[in-house]
Amino acid sequence: MQFALILEQILNGLQLGFMLFLMASGLTLIFGVMGLINLAHGSLYMIGAFVCAAVASYTGSYRLGLMASLAAAAGAGALIEVTVIRRLYRGTHLDQVLATFALILIISEGTRWVFGSFPLYLPIPPLLDGAVQIFPGGGPYPVFRLAIIGVGIVVASLLFGLINRSRLGIRIRAGEADREMIGALGVNIRSLYTIVFALGAALAGLAGALVGPLQSVQVGMGEPVLILAFVVIVIGGIGSIKGALLGSILIGLIDTLGRFLLPRTLQTVFDQSAATSIGAALASMTIYIVMALILVLKPRGLFGSET
Repeated sequence: MQFALILEQILNGLQLGFMLFLMASGLTLIFGVMGLINLAHGSLYMIGAFVCAAVASYTGSYRLGLMASLAAAAGAGALIEVTVIRRLYRGTHLDQVLATFALILIISEGTRWVFGSFPLYLPIPPLLDGAVQIFPGGGPYPVFRLAIIGVGIVVASLLFGLINRSRLGIRIRAGEADREMIGALGVNIRSLYTIVFALGAALAGLAGALVGPLQSVQVGMGEPVLILAFVVIVIGGIGSIKGALLGSILIGLIDTLGRFLLPRTLQTVFDQSAATSIGAALASMTIYIVMALILVLKPRGLFGSET
């Protein structure tokens, strides 16, 4: 097996990992600050993908589609927080689960009504359409996948700067620690919650817009990614951006390398079709086995608060 081929799969794992980070970072911010279980986060990812595909198709500009996806997801997130989520903060987690699950159904049917039942296809922008030779002896690697990794690194850096070095970040971290206290100090809790929810929604929309050219854009595309995002924040620790980044990369590499290596290993025992099917299933199982092992050793996740 060529070493360059394995290195290409590592890059694929990093691309998946950074896409998951965009989802998981917004989800962990919302849960950490608000204590809210938001099952509708995957629907915001879907909104970003659909809006990007529709605007890019209408204008011929992926850049305009990307900006529209950020605005649409952030706007939808703010609207959802003001009209629905705000009434759930004093409720139980069961109330939050039921309400956000209802939002999944509403948003899915609304998306189907607006965009239709058929998948949309988002072409790779011409500037990023192509491949480059990275590893000697390896094949050309898509530029667009490298761009996703680059965007993920930039967003992670900006997010760390926002949380650790800005006034808003101070308020977000204070809201995680003691929301009643910062309210007593004059911080508008409602506005802070709306901003955090809109920020998390924008990150999910960005993830949807970035993954759109790699797969068809269709109703229900957010739920499988949402499950992986929940796995990421459980592994990394609820409320931890650093944990979300490390957990995302870990899950991305495990899933990608598992789907690549396991079928090749199993071909010594099974035929190619069976080896591919069993290998993919084992790769998916490995993600949850790793999550279980981490929770046994660190029940609050790798970087979860111990308080």
